[in-house]
Amino acid sequence: MSLIQLLRKQNRKYLFTTPSHGQKFFIFNKFRNFYKYDISETEAQDPQTALSHAQEVAAKIYKTNNTYFLTNGSTSGIITAVLACTNKDDKVLLWRNSHPCHLNAVKLAGCEPVFYDLQIDKEWGVPYKTTTDLIDIKGIKAVIVTSPTYEGIVSDIKELKKVCQANGAYLIVDEAHGALYPFSDKLPQSAVNIADFTIQSLHKTAGGLNPTALLHVNCDIDASKALSIINTTSPSYPLLASIEANINYLNSQKGRKKLDALITNIQNIKTNIKKYTKKHLKKYPFCTKMKINIEKGTCVLF
Repeated sequence: MSLIQLLRKQNRKYLFTTPSHGQKFFIFNKFRNFYKYDISETEAQDPQTALSHAQEVAAKIYKTNNTYFLTNGSTSGIITAVLACTNKDDKVLLWRNSHPCHLNAVKLAGCEPVFYDLQIDKEWGVPYKTTTDLIDIKGIKAVIVTSPTYEGIVSDIKELKKVCQANGAYLIVDEAHGALYPFSDKLPQSAVNIADFTIQSLHKTAGGLNPTALLHVNCDIDASKALSIINTTSPSYPLLASIEANINYLNSQKGRKKLDALITNIQNIKTNIKKYTKKHLKKYPFCTKMKINIEKGTCVLF
């Protein structure tokens, strides 16, 4: 039985061990239905088994060794990955201006952070992608790479993985903003089947509830032990079920068709903007900055 099927059943019970999960008591009226589905981990329906099944199905969809549902955001996935593949005093390589959870993960693992810097595009003020020369360092146990960045810069994960393998290091990819990548050939290639650990935020771009996310493991390490260190033993089953539903939708014909339509709309917007701005340039030839923007095919400044 899946988590979705479990929550669709009539689960109302009188619970003496966890009375707040009796599904009749609620405080915030707008969340009344949420309370009804907020079952306890001690329920007779054994939701832990349903969760395990849902995660196994997800792993088959993503073609990973293991995929774990996260209800504490990508932050928990990054921390789990670092805890799982390192030992105290190991060196972990990370981008100096990466998300704070990267450094926090290294600290929690008792490891030594080693930083690399990314060049900044002078015109746009955004960092370039991570390249192989930046991570080709001996004695590093794990490398954390952000791809895509918040601005959408994607690194060559295959090449980065080769360098990590040559140096005996694990590759952890923070793909928080790339949760849609596995579901369309029109998008950049996902790190899910390349990196040792890939973390995605469903709530950022894939329609998930905040703070749902995924941890994909593509190596022989059992990340469940590390995850149990930082995870609550009383997870939110409505959130977990929403993750299952989110993945099922993305992997469905309807979901892929919706994503394809979205990408087509974005491409049309870019094309129309270029047409409009070219006309604008003829009228206002002094807008040289705008012309550069058009050639880049990104955004336009008026």
